[in-house]
Amino acid sequence: MKLDLKVQLLKFCSLLLNFLLLALGLSVTGCGAWILFDRGNFLSHLASEELSAVAFSLLTVGCVVIAVSILGCVGTTTEHRLLLLVYLGFFIVLILGQLFVTLLLLINRNKIEDSVDTALDVLIFHFGNSSSSDDVLINNLQIHGRCCGRTGRSDWLKNTFINSLNLSEPHVLPCSCFNSFQSSTDSIWCLENLNLDVQQNLDFPQNLKATETPVFGKGNSSYEQGCKQALSDWLQENILTIVAMDISLMVLQVVQVAVVVSLYQTFGRKTSLKEANQLIDPDPTPSEDYQMIDDQNHSSVIQCTNLQ
Repeated sequence: MKLDLKVQLLKFCSLLLNFLLLALGLSVTGCGAWILFDRGNFLSHLASEELSAVAFSLLTVGCVVIAVSILGCVGTTTEHRLLLLVYLGFFIVLILGQLFVTLLLLINRNKIEDSVDTALDVLIFHFGNSSSSDDVLINNLQIHGRCCGRTGRSDWLKNTFINSLNLSEPHVLPCSCFNSFQSSTDSIWCLENLNLDVQQNLDFPQNLKATETPVFGKGNSSYEQGCKQALSDWLQENILTIVAMDISLMVLQVVQVAVVVSLYQTFGRKTSLKEANQLIDPDPTPSEDYQMIDDQNHSSVIQCTNLQ
C-alpha cells in the first residue's frame, strides 16, 4: 500500500472515531448536568455524596472528552505529531477516570437506591406545602407508574396535610393516586368515592366537616401498589444507560489509541521520506532500469556510427 493512501485512510478513521467520541462526550456531559441541575428528576433531590461524586465525574469526563476530541481532529488534519502525543496522554487519563466512575456507580448503587427512598419519603411528607415542581414530580411518578406512595397509599398518612385531618385510613389522597378522578380547581387532593355512611363517619377536624368536602376532587379506585418498584426500575435503567455509555467510550478510545499510534508512526515515516525526497518509493522500478540500459546502449551505437 502506498504511503499517502495509508495516511489518508488512517486520517479518515481517526476523524470518524473523534466525531463518535464527541457525540458520546456530549451525552455524558448531558447526563452529569441532568443529575446535578435538573429539578424535575428524583436524583437532584438526593443527599448522596456518592451520587454527587458520580455526577461531577461524568460532567468532568464529558467535558474532557469533548476537548480531547477537538484536539485529536486538529492534530490529525494538521499532521502535528506533538498534538497526537498530548492526545494519547489525555486518552490514558480518560480511560482510567471512566473506569473509576463506572466502578463507583456500580459499587454504590444500593446506597443511591436507599437515598432515593429517603428522598421520596421527604417529598411525600411535604407534598402540598412544597414547591410546585416537587408536587408535579410526585404526580407524574404516580400517574405513569400507576402507584401510590412509596410502599403503598398508607404512606400518605405521614403527609402534613393528611395527618392534620386525623384520618384512620387514607381516604383523602393526591388525585394522581386514583385510576380515575375528577379534580377540583381549589385543591390538589381527591376524596375517594365512598358510600354516604362512610363519608359521614369520616373523622374530619372541625374546620373540615364532611359537608365541606366538595373542596376535594373525587377519585375512584386508588392504587394499592407503592411506587418503590417503579422508581427502582427507573433508577436501574439510568444506571445501566450511564454504564453503557462509559463502556462504549472506553472501547472507542482503545480503538482510537491504536489508530493514533499507527498514524503517529506513519506521519514520522512520511516526514523522513520527504526529507530524503523519496515520498513514494526510493528504488527505481525494474522497467526504469531496463529503459536506462537501453538508452545507454542506443547512445553508444550512435557514437560508434559517428566515429566510422
